[in-house]
Amino acid sequence: MKACGSLGVLVGLAALTAFAPIPRPTSPLATEVMSPHQHAPMQRIGLPTTNGSVTSTNWSGYAVTGTGFTYAKGSWHVPGVDCAKTPNAYSAFWVGIDGYSDNTVEQTGTVSQCVGGAAQYYAWYEFYPANSVLISTVPVGDGNIISAEVSYNGSDFKVTLTNEKTGKSYSKSVAVSGAKRTSAEWIAEAPSSGGVILPLADFVTANYGFDKTGIKNTNYASDSAVTGPISDFGTHVEKITMETTSLIKKAVPGSLTTDGSSFTVTWKHI
Repeated sequence: MKACGSLGVLVGLAALTAFAPIPRPTSPLATEVMSPHQHAPMQRIGLPTTNGSVTSTNWSGYAVTGTGFTYAKGSWHVPGVDCAKTPNAYSAFWVGIDGYSDNTVEQTGTVSQCVGGAAQYYAWYEFYPANSVLISTVPVGDGNIISAEVSYNGSDFKVTLTNEKTGKSYSKSVAVSGAKRTSAEWIAEAPSSGGVILPLADFVTANYGFDKTGIKNTNYASDSAVTGPISDFGTHVEKITMETTSLIKKAVPGSLTTDGSSFTVTWKHI
């Protein structure tokens, strides 16, 4: 277990906001406590390959594509971060709908970050392009198992995040204009600030899905044609590797395990 900052992180976040300012668009969430980053749509490098692989400057993990997604469920361990190696760097882990090939993302997850050499962990949700919002009522720490879901009921998206160690949970429903519901994702991300992708914290390995967390029916999604784990989407599964624009690998997903839902993402390089 790495050194852990709790949600005394609220103080750290205030300082971090000065360190990494982000734009504050008007939104229905303006009265809530904003987290200091945004979790933007995927920034693709090139085109998908014929074997379902794609590279991105800010995402690593898995996406599935289709039409009319109504839910995406995920689970993961909150990764600890090596702040001796990456003293000011950031990483986010989440499940969501949209953002793979469009301009909204409905998502919830956790952050593992290093600020001034100290580790900090917190939970958040975001209905991008609105700002990311801190979930202060669900503290998280290195190694905690998180389960989360994004669902759509015909008018609103609902995000739910639960810390399985403490039993604390949070839900929020919002209408999102222009959401296309054409993808679902399970992602390790380099967050952004002011439109700039931030350095990726050394999170060593992120573990997702039933084989890693023991949470059943996780890393599942449902669209107009398919309901099931990631692998059930067949040729519509995209495996995403995070790279710099000069093609240096930053985070690499492993293959899906035999349950069709579980995988790891391994930190590689800043």
